[in-house]
Amino acid sequence: MAATITVYLVEPSGERHAVRTGVGQSLMRAAVDAGIDGIKADCGGVMSCATCHVYCDLAWIARLPAPSTDEHAMLDMTAALRLPTSRLSCQIALGADLDGLTVVLPETQY
Repeated sequence: MAATITVYLVEPSGERHAVRTGVGQSLMRAAVDAGIDGIKADCGGVMSCATCHVYCDLAWIARLPAPSTDEHAMLDMTAALRLPTSRLSCQIALGADLDGLTVVLPETQY
C-alpha cells in the first residue's frame, strides 16, 4: 500500500480542508481528487494556465523546492494577487516530508 499524508487547504473564509493523499501525487491532483473547488486546474497540471495558484504557509515555504523559471513566468499570470509565497500547486510534488503542508487558496483563480 502506498504511503499517505495529510495536506491542509484553507479557503479565504478560513474553512480548512484536510486532504489525505498518496505520496508522489501533486498538490493540485490531491485537491482536485478531493473536490476542492478553489483549485480549478484547467490545464490538468501541465503548468500552462495558473488556475491552481496557492499561497504556501510561511512555515512550509522553505521546505519546498524553489519554483522553476517556467513556474515563475506562470505565476505572473495568476488572477489573484501574487505574493512571495505564491506557488502553482501542480508543481508541488507531495513527499512524506510534506505531511501537514498547509496552503491558503486565493479568492479567485479567474
